[in-house]
Amino acid sequence: MNLFERYLTIWVGLCIIAGVVLGQFLPDVFQAVASLEVAKVNIPVGVLVWVMIIPMLLRIDFGALHQVKKHWRGMGVTLFINWGVKPFSMAFLGWLFIRHVFADYLPQDQLDSYIAGLILLAAAPCTAMVFVWSNLVKGDPYFTLSQVALNDAIMIFAFAPLVALLLGIASIAVPWNTLLVSVIFYIVIPVIISQLLRSRLLAQGEGVFKRTMESITPFSMGALLVTLVLLFALQGNAIVAQPLVIAMLAVPILIQVLFNSGLAYWLNRRLGVAYCVAAPSALIGASNFFELAVATAISLFGFQSGAALATVVGVLIEVPVMLLVVKIANATRHWYELGKQK
Repeated sequence: MNLFERYLTIWVGLCIIAGVVLGQFLPDVFQAVASLEVAKVNIPVGVLVWVMIIPMLLRIDFGALHQVKKHWRGMGVTLFINWGVKPFSMAFLGWLFIRHVFADYLPQDQLDSYIAGLILLAAAPCTAMVFVWSNLVKGDPYFTLSQVALNDAIMIFAFAPLVALLLGIASIAVPWNTLLVSVIFYIVIPVIISQLLRSRLLAQGEGVFKRTMESITPFSMGALLVTLVLLFALQGNAIVAQPLVIAMLAVPILIQVLFNSGLAYWLNRRLGVAYCVAAPSALIGASNFFELAVATAISLFGFQSGAALATVVGVLIEVPVMLLVVKIANATRHWYELGKQK
């Protein structure tokens, strides 16, 4: 993990402080930035998200999809957790904690928006950071690459319908036009650009590709941090008034990470899948494509919405929680390999 990735939670915390402070002193500036929209897509955020996402998508080789059949059981568990369990479990946890357990302590006009943000966070599997998590558990790199490529291919077609379904189940109005524009703007176009750029770089040699990735990766994290400053500058008044909102939103996110990673790990063990496949399968089942979630939440509900705040909380706890899952996987490797079925 590089410096930004290792201390991402600290950087996010500093961005929260900087954003809240700047929002109090320069409210007109940030309101002007928030108003720069086309078809409800904020242009500055759109540019920042492309800078975030494209370097991550450059890592994805869709040619690796042919390796899916080699690890079909582990891949089956990954797909089941990512598309059949995680979004629905998060919708349930959001309903349970936001509408019931914490309902009296949250702004009543934001309850639906908080749930929507949690759904957006869980509806897209992790694209980039899962390579880091897989490396830390000594996962099979070819399986990790193929499962990310397959999930990204599915996400192009399934993200919008899945989000719309879950928002409907949660009785939240579905802004279809904005949702479809977000999918095209934040998934389809960046995937096309990244794959064209990847082909061009690789045509110049593997060394050129690696050097380019090393040089542009810091811009990806930098764009994320600038986006967070914008978000918290506009969320500052709500956070200052109710700082415990962040802690309450973190509870369902934490539970769903531990639940989904544990379920994927156990299912792989029951199916006799090798540890080097089971561990990254569990990790991608727990982590989220939070960059996409943040951007989509802003497009659908606005900078100052509870949805945007909920997705940012996901960014805040992503690294420490995933490092906890990595630690558990490494600590239980002997138990896993001793007991997995042949």
